[in-house]
Amino acid sequence: MMRTIVIAGLAGLAVAGCGWTPGMRDRSELVAERSPCMAKRFEVYFAEGEARLTQAALQAIGLTATQLQGCDIRSVQVVGLADAQGGAAANQTLSERRAVAVAEALVAAGWPTPAFEVIAAGDTGAVTAEGTNEPLRRRTEVLVEASPRT
Repeated sequence: MMRTIVIAGLAGLAVAGCGWTPGMRDRSELVAERSPCMAKRFEVYFAEGEARLTQAALQAIGLTATQLQGCDIRSVQVVGLADAQGGAAANQTLSERRAVAVAEALVAAGWPTPAFEVIAAGDTGAVTAEGTNEPLRRRTEVLVEASPRT
């Protein structure tokens, strides 16, 4: 019986050592929250042959704009892509329209215009692995470089 009491006492001391120690800072002070002001990449998808932003596209743009609110947006690269349907000239034009539509929506969300680089790759920039669905090529890729404001 004495042995049981000694073991229980030692276990109690071990658990007590896991608690807060005077002079130590609270863990929440040591754990830093990750800044939203960093590089981001997102994609905006379109219907076949369309350059009009869908509701889902507007939500993706709005969400990213909200996440980066208060950040210094250093550069934004918007790359319009198209699938292989139609001719090269038509796909190039469609890619341009898609990239411009996304860039205009980001500017409307308050992003700085000089930071933009708008690129249209047509169907040549939309090369995907074998077996990838064509709709995945109907998109605009947005690459954002952002940092905390100083």
